[in-house]
Amino acid sequence: MCGIVGFYGDNTEVVDTLIAGLKRLEYRGYDSAGVAVVSPSGDLDIIKATGKVAELENKVNTQGVKSLNTGIAHTRWATHGEPSEVNAHPHISYDGKIAVVHNGIIENYKSIKVKLESEGVVFQSRTDTEVIAHLIAKFFTTDLKEAVLEAVSHLEGAFAFAVIHKDYPERIIATKKGSPLVLGVGSALESPDGVSRNEIIIASDVSAIINKTKNVIYLEDEELVDIENGDFHIHDFKNNKVFKPIQTVDWNDEQATKEGWEHFLIKEIMEQPQSIIESIRGRVDIENGNVVFGGLIDVKDRMASINKVILLGIGTSFYSCKLGEMFFEDIVGITAKAEMSPEFKYKSNCIDENTWVIALSQSGETADTISSIQEAKQKGALVTGIVNSVGSTIARITDAGVYNHIGPEISVASTKAFASQALILLMHAVYLARLRNMSLADGQEFLTEIKELPKLIKTALENNGRIKEIASRYYQSTSIFYLGRKFNYPIALEGALKLKEISYKTHAEGLSGGELKHGFIAQIDETKPTIALLPSDSLYSKMASNVEEVIARKGKVIAVLTDPESDLINMVNDYIVVPKTSEYLQPIVNNVVLQLFAYHCSVLNGLDVDKPRNLAKSVTVE
Repeated sequence: MCGIVGFYGDNTEVVDTLIAGLKRLEYRGYDSAGVAVVSPSGDLDIIKATGKVAELENKVNTQGVKSLNTGIAHTRWATHGEPSEVNAHPHISYDGKIAVVHNGIIENYKSIKVKLESEGVVFQSRTDTEVIAHLIAKFFTTDLKEAVLEAVSHLEGAFAFAVIHKDYPERIIATKKGSPLVLGVGSALESPDGVSRNEIIIASDVSAIINKTKNVIYLEDEELVDIENGDFHIHDFKNNKVFKPIQTVDWNDEQATKEGWEHFLIKEIMEQPQSIIESIRGRVDIENGNVVFGGLIDVKDRMASINKVILLGIGTSFYSCKLGEMFFEDIVGITAKAEMSPEFKYKSNCIDENTWVIALSQSGETADTISSIQEAKQKGALVTGIVNSVGSTIARITDAGVYNHIGPEISVASTKAFASQALILLMHAVYLARLRNMSLADGQEFLTEIKELPKLIKTALENNGRIKEIASRYYQSTSIFYLGRKFNYPIALEGALKLKEISYKTHAEGLSGGELKHGFIAQIDETKPTIALLPSDSLYSKMASNVEEVIARKGKVIAVLTDPESDLINMVNDYIVVPKTSEYLQPIVNNVVLQLFAYHCSVLNGLDVDKPRNLAKSVTVE
């Protein structure tokens, strides 16, 4: 959730680069921000502000902050200590020479703090991060890297942090254990002395780097990068040198902008036809009826013994898992279960080497899911991942995996990632079924329908104007119910979540049509509208009966239909017609309508659509 940026470069660009990097990390969620540089006079200048990065930028500009060649910056989402300038990063050591920015949680900070206080150290904040700065100062003699390595040996928990020292203005040390950190190698700097130097940037997310360079190195746990005079060296925690290849990021700077849309969220909703194309590119072999997952080749032989599938996720990813559960059971005929990753590792899960665990995370850094992966691997399960961020932690710690390839998702509320996750899970089910008993003809039919999905989503998105008009009649509702059956039940849950996330003035709840009589029907009245998912599928008649029950109790109904001739059109208050496809793909098409409805309700309520209150994009601590 917190964001880290560090930069070595031309002194005229350091502060601007740090602020620009923080702005690109705003989507992760934060409550305060700060920057630290060694000034031309040799002082350690630290500026902090609560609220948005723009507040920090104003203070930096007003005070005319300048740097020699290095600086670090941070956006904070409070875990220890309330949001305030005192608790904001960077934190400074007791001798006033060291500044630290940190992402994660130091679990043993209280015992370290007690010991340091007994030695006379006075703490200024209520954060766990401050102990890092003081420990480094305590262990520092002549080498900053050695002091950092000694400090990390005393830390327990998850962390990524960056350090600068006022007496070494050409140097940044950064390290990680359990939290993401990426190094970017930028363009060459002018060097009057003939020594080769490059711009070097570090960040907790690639999005903060791509405006400077596409050349990156992903640091692994218990690795440290020592940046000095435009060069860098990577070491492990035992101070052994580590040689890592530079990778090229396939995102471009334009992808991380709004491209003319009012908000990132609406841009990302409208990108779904293209993102689906990218998710299936090179993976659909219609002629042979096969799904081609290069990322699963190394574990293909283990698929023969799989007798159970567990799908791990939380939030939107969990609702993708709920769909996946039904896909595997319906298509493969295998026991499958969606599990909330924060609960999984605390249960007595009956898993073994014949269990396939599939972990979903847009960021690839979701802490709950990472810890559940580790639990599943300890019990011998085959563990694979579906993530969007190349080189992320989940991509690295799983046995194998598949990338979404949908580009950056900037808005906090996930939209295009859900569509990609759901589709890739369907493809996983087809993949496993074809390895077992699915016929060539059935495989070809599935894949032909999948190839048509981008066109169907594009057609559904053409309802945007109508959905905006409908939203204008309901955005002030105090509560809205979402109703679905079978494959559309997870969509009812996801639709309600999206409204709760971005239009939080309205309570929303998703439920199965079969639940209606079991309590929920007592809530129905003319003030609480119901959005009903009514595709012409195997449960249409049952859903139609549920809708009539709502109408009979004076409840207003917004219907999402595939049949423009449906008798219900004359009974409901509002309706939206979407193109019809198979029962497996229909929920993905229906979902874009609910995303648009939530978006327009949020805009009409005057809320911050891309950064809703209290939420963060990447939840990197439990």
